[in-house]
Amino acid sequence: MGRVRAQGAKNAALPAFAASLLTDKPVLLHRIPAISDVTTIIAMITALGKRVDALGGGTFRIENGGRLKREAPYELVRCMRASFFVIGPLLARLGEAIIPLPGGCTIGSRPVDLHLKGLRVMGAEIEQRQGIIHATAERLQGRSIYLDYPSVGATEDLIMAATLAAGETRISNPAGEPEVLDLIAMLQKMGAQIELSDSEIRVAGVKELTGAEHEIIPDRIEAGTYLLAAGITGGAVEVEGTITNHLTALIAKLQEAGIELQIKDESITASNEERSQAVDIETMPYPGFSTDLQAPMAAFLALARGKSMIKETVFESRFAYIAELIRLGADIQTIGRTANITGVEHLNGTQVRAADIRAGAALILAGLAAEGETQIEDAGHIDRGYTDIVNKLTALGAQIERR
Repeated sequence: MGRVRAQGAKNAALPAFAASLLTDKPVLLHRIPAISDVTTIIAMITALGKRVDALGGGTFRIENGGRLKREAPYELVRCMRASFFVIGPLLARLGEAIIPLPGGCTIGSRPVDLHLKGLRVMGAEIEQRQGIIHATAERLQGRSIYLDYPSVGATEDLIMAATLAAGETRISNPAGEPEVLDLIAMLQKMGAQIELSDSEIRVAGVKELTGAEHEIIPDRIEAGTYLLAAGITGGAVEVEGTITNHLTALIAKLQEAGIELQIKDESITASNEERSQAVDIETMPYPGFSTDLQAPMAAFLALARGKSMIKETVFESRFAYIAELIRLGADIQTIGRTANITGVEHLNGTQVRAADIRAGAALILAGLAAEGETQIEDAGHIDRGYTDIVNKLTALGAQIERR
């Protein structure tokens, strides 16, 4: 049985770096994953006036490196949608932010409308010209904001903006993902006044925030990917350093599929000696089944016994990878946002292309189980979300190399 330790959560680390823009005092972040998206967000806040020092072991110190700038560089924002997180902190600190519309994975439109709608409610004036968002506000005002959808990005951006707003902001129908709660925990260490209830987040604005030291939570998506690797290959893997409560939906589906799990406080062991059983999946906001595990789950189900169904409710274009699984021999038919999977006995290695982070992870899983050699083009997408995945899988016994 192999062991692997979960990295720090990508989706918690990125807003944590953005939150450092809310203060001139030092911020110390631990358990930061060594992924290319982190490199991008560091370049972003550095361009905006921060100094970032890598202290080793996943620890970074962020300090004031000069006068804070209002305009985010296009060449960085176009690389990663999470770069848009800086609009809330910049608007709160400077009263102005100039941000190009973001890029990132090709999994759907993922509009930033909810971010902008919330900021407008807080008194910001926003203009959009030729793909550039120009937002201004003398000082953001605490207001009641209802999110039409519990967007993680919008929730985090508005929380950060509200920490320095005048008065109290109430965000109704917010996202409740662990990464959102991790950001709140960090902001509270910085002096933010934030309270949670079942249906809303309340933020009482303060005049300034201080520095803080914070450790990022484990990456539940990376952990889930390695558990699925054990399931699809008929092996056994112990994922250490996890928060098992963050994986409740995946755990339930793995058990339903016949995977044997040993669950401890900070580790999960998955083992599988027989062909798995088909299960149905519907992605939902947390605590539902994560959309980021949908593609790896599809690869796993491609070899399960029987017929499975995956319904994607979060992003409209997240099935682009399915054509690549079919090239490997999977039997999958899609209708709109639903994928019907008939499990096959084996897959055959061939050349495929990774269109985004999670699609790339799915193709790696399929390649591990396929007969013959699988070559994955555009594998750089995978490096945006997974630390050293080739060496980690090699240590678990996989035959995988980077060329």
